[in-house]
Amino acid sequence: MRQGYAIANQYRLYSGVQNFYSRLKEELTKLDIPLTLCRTGDAGIFIQDDGKVISQLAEADFIVFLDKDRYAAYGLERMGYRLFNSARAIELCDDKMATYLALANQGLPMPLTIAPALNYVGQENDEKYLSSIGDQLSYPLVAKLNYGSLGNNVFLLQNLNELKEFDKNNLRSPRLYQRFIQSSAGMDYRLIYVGGEFVAGMKRVNPFDFRSNVAQGGHGENVPIPEAYKELGKRCVSLLGLDYAGVDLLQGEKGEPIVCEVNSNAFIEGIEKTTGINVARKYAAYIEKTVYGHQ
Repeated sequence: MRQGYAIANQYRLYSGVQNFYSRLKEELTKLDIPLTLCRTGDAGIFIQDDGKVISQLAEADFIVFLDKDRYAAYGLERMGYRLFNSARAIELCDDKMATYLALANQGLPMPLTIAPALNYVGQENDEKYLSSIGDQLSYPLVAKLNYGSLGNNVFLLQNLNELKEFDKNNLRSPRLYQRFIQSSAGMDYRLIYVGGEFVAGMKRVNPFDFRSNVAQGGHGENVPIPEAYKELGKRCVSLLGLDYAGVDLLQGEKGEPIVCEVNSNAFIEGIEKTTGINVARKYAAYIEKTVYGHQ
């Protein structure tokens, strides 16, 4: 009997994750592949005293990993499960600076980015150093904590005083600072890829915030996606080794695409409604082909 699991966060089941699971389950059921929802903690992953990784999960052919718990993901892979996405891909996308570094030196356009040294002692950065960051990026500049979803932990800083305050309040948190792409304020493109191929895309617009995320008040628009955007997104997905991905691209002053972020578990509810494209069906077909060798 064919069987798959969907693994979600132990403590919170976001509505977007619930929808993602429900839609994927619906499409996989049509292919005679049951999909069972499980939480990371319920999987009961641990390392025995003989060094062997085991889990409480029953046998399954694959796991759709709908969380960012890299420890659970690596543990399941050690047991031999085929994960969609891989633990390494999830880890790279979860950490924004790790994403940029993985995409660096490949000729991909990205905002000028500065990551202060990781701080384990809580010592404040001196004003001269922070001032140099402002001089390089100019104001306003974007500040991001390296971990965060749905547009959370992303801020627009207007001056040195705001930069000093943000840096002081987040000394022990991995973070980065970026040049603000004014031409893309409150707007970007969300592109979805399955098996390395573009399947759907929409323009996201937020007239009330510099962040275009739907969770921050933005909305999707069904517009043609320029080929240059599709190709840039495809390169990002390939370099990060993703089975499924949502790539967010900013629009430069001349209309050119600029990498913003890459998401290993981009929600599908909004883009399916906006574009009318059955993303879940395409993902289910890719899983079946990958695991069982069916077209």
